Amino acid sequence: MLLDQNKIVMDGGASKIVMVRTVEEALALREAEIGQICMGEVSGRAPDSFDSGNSPVEISTVDFRGRTIIQRTSAGTQGIVAAKQAERLYAASLVTADPTVRAILSGSPDRVSLVAMGDNGIKRTDEDELCAIHLRNRLEGRPGDADAVRRLILAGSEVRRFHDPARPYLHPEDVDIALDIDRYDFAVRVNFEDGRPVARIETPAVRMPKSPT
Repeated sequence: MLLDQNKIVMDGGASKIVMVRTVEEALALREAEIGQICMGEVSGRAPDSFDSGNSPVEISTVDFRGRTIIQRTSAGTQGIVAAKQAERLYAASLVTADPTVRAILSGSPDRVSLVAMGDNGIKRTDEDELCAIHLRNRLEGRPGDADAVRRLILAGSEVRRFHDPARPYLHPEDVDIALDIDRYDFAVRVNFEDGRPVARIETPAVRMPKSPT
């Protein structure tokens, strides 16, 4: 599931997010006071020494103003860390689909690569593939169909685990947030600084026609 922790953190006022590959690197950066809060997951659960897991709803009311977040996840941050050769890099999801497309197009790129990380960057998942298709439609000037994307994801197998009592760290409300397409009017731009990917808000100026809902 395309959980959108970093977008919620940015909306909550965080100044930046440092994305890392390992738990150990995240903890070392917090110890070195590069950032104040470690967030993310390993196999869906927050590591014992982390301040937060990967649930959007659990942090949706937290005030992150001025804080630097250190994030490690099993799919998203792995892809970001590996993409150091990209000319322009964005952490995209459905909640920032339209502004991400606008930000990409503002750079008049010759080529755009959409990388759906799926399950641990190994197994394809419907929701990541559908997000990439929706982004491609918007990039190529088609309106897309946000409601159809939501229906297809809700009909898939991934949503069931958010209703599993054996997984109390997952919440049905996480799905509601993840499928709130274009919830935010900013993109998450990533630049490499001192060899590390650092994400900040980018607000594109040009608006596009909304996809039907």
